[in-house]
Parts: sequence; structure tokens; C-alpha cells
Amino acid sequence: MITDAANHQPSPTKSRTSLPSLAAGLTVIIALCTAAGSAADDPYGDWIGTLVTDQGHNCPVNSTSLLQIKPKRMIFNPEMGSLVLRGKPDKAKQHYHAQLVMEDANHKPLPMVFEAHPVGDTFEGVYGTPECRAHITLKRPESRSWKNFLGND
Repeated sequence: MITDAANHQPSPTKSRTSLPSLAAGLTVIIALCTAAGSAADDPYGDWIGTLVTDQGHNCPVNSTSLLQIKPKRMIFNPEMGSLVLRGKPDKAKQHYHAQLVMEDANHKPLPMVFEAHPVGDTFEGVYGTPECRAHITLKRPESRSWKNFLGND
């Protein structure tokens, strides 16, 4: 508010037109920062969730798993442990596949596979090994909203 210095009274010319503009601008910025785009349109970044066993045993279902998608590579990290499944994302076909093939105690291949596809603002995925099949819903971590809005490192 503008005041007249002589008698500390508000001057007749008040500038209130900038306040609504400022409020509208802040509303747009807040909406952009908090609104999550669809996973199909903006798959890049980190996604987290917890696997749920469908069948089998030895499924990594006790803590949070991570899916990280970048334009040319992706990883899936069950329970954020030491195993990392790697792949190349295909945004055009909405196909997200990662795998890791290890050797079991009998020197036979032990494949671990992860498949995911976008559903709204989440990813729905399936993790499988010879002993386990589990599904997961992955969401963007809330603590990284600015990074998700501005892009990756």
C-alpha cells in the first residue's frame, strides 16, 4: 500500500492490480510443482514401491524397491539391495524391461526379470525369478517433487 509521507495516510492511487496477478502466478507455479504428469508422458526419474508376492517364495517383499528410468537406460533394484536388474526403456512402445542373469549353486542360469508399464501416474510391474512371482505399483517419491518437476541430474 502506498502512503502519503506527510500525514501517513494511504494515497488515493492504490496499486491492487498486481496482487491478483501475483496470486494467479503463484497458483500456477504450485500446481506445476505438485501435479504429477502421467507416467506414459513423463516416465523419467525415480519410482518406488513394495513388491507383493503372487506365488512362490523368497520374494523380495520386505522393503521398498526402486525403478529408475533415464532416456537410454533403466534399473530395477528389488528391496534397494545389492541386486540390480538393467535394461533399456522404450518410451514409444511403453515397454520397460530389465533383467539380471546370475549363476545358481549348480552353475545353472538364474534369471531375474522385471516388466512394467505406465498406468495413470504410476507404473504397474511384475518381478519374476524361478522361485518367485510378485507384482508392484510404483509411484514417484514425494520427497523428490522438485527433482521430478525440473528433470534428472
